[in-house]
Amino acid sequence: MRTATTISFLVTMAAPASAHDGHVHSVSLPWTMDLWIVMPLGLSAALFACGSLRFRSRSAESRRAFVQRVATFWTGWLVLAGALVSPLHWLGEQLFTFHMIEHELVMAVSAPLIVLARPSAMLLWGLPKIVRRQTGRALASNATRSAWNCLSNGTVATLMHGAAIWAWHAPVLFDATIDSTPLHRLQHLSFFASAILFWWSVIWKKNRGLAAWHVFLTMLHMSILGALIALAPRVLYGVQTRAAETWGLSPLEDQQVAGLVMWVPAGTIYAIAALTLTALWIRDSGKGGAGGTHIVAP
Repeated sequence: MRTATTISFLVTMAAPASAHDGHVHSVSLPWTMDLWIVMPLGLSAALFACGSLRFRSRSAESRRAFVQRVATFWTGWLVLAGALVSPLHWLGEQLFTFHMIEHELVMAVSAPLIVLARPSAMLLWGLPKIVRRQTGRALASNATRSAWNCLSNGTVATLMHGAAIWAWHAPVLFDATIDSTPLHRLQHLSFFASAILFWWSVIWKKNRGLAAWHVFLTMLHMSILGALIALAPRVLYGVQTRAAETWGLSPLEDQQVAGLVMWVPAGTIYAIAALTLTALWIRDSGKGGAGGTHIVAP
């Protein structure tokens, strides 16, 4: 069973490279130039690039720490751009497997990297002076702080992230995103925004023991959802898998491998994060209970 699953996965990954032999697909796969995706990506890149240059002279961090933050942000940004703009996005509309890979890159790779970079200050410094001051005042207001503290609370963020994952993977709603561009954009925005809140809450807000528990719960319910998709005896996502046969897979095989992507690789990322946080919590507890304090991002 394990060997067969592995072979199926490798065949799926290789399919785009060989499908053009049957004159079904072109060699050149299209990039997604959706302005609703490209413009926010471009704006965030421009703000961070300008802001990091301005912020550097005002930062008390060492050069090494600053470079690590910048490199971490750009790595997360490139993963996000690659998932949403590169041919992977188009392939995700053809095969459920690639669509699932796209989603996991957004939620489990890009989001935590961007959160680790703590880019808010640099993004703010990338704004023009007048806009920066007005934005700073708005962000410092009691209403904004209260809303942020509520949304980034560990329990709230975990529930919101979980709700977004389960709701959008309901077959009817997931299939609807394939034929509706606005709905597809909303799906990706929901995944990314809820993932940012989730990772921020477990990395910077809560004590590490509780954070590890939240990550473990997320890993558990994602693995259950992935298993349900992978082990379903019939096709649940008819629209998403309708093009599978032109790529050498049956719709059920495409669905099974997509579920496996969520079940194993994505689950492994969350498991590693949970174990890392647990190890840090145990280490800090051994130093006098530091793991019970809140971690606040500068």
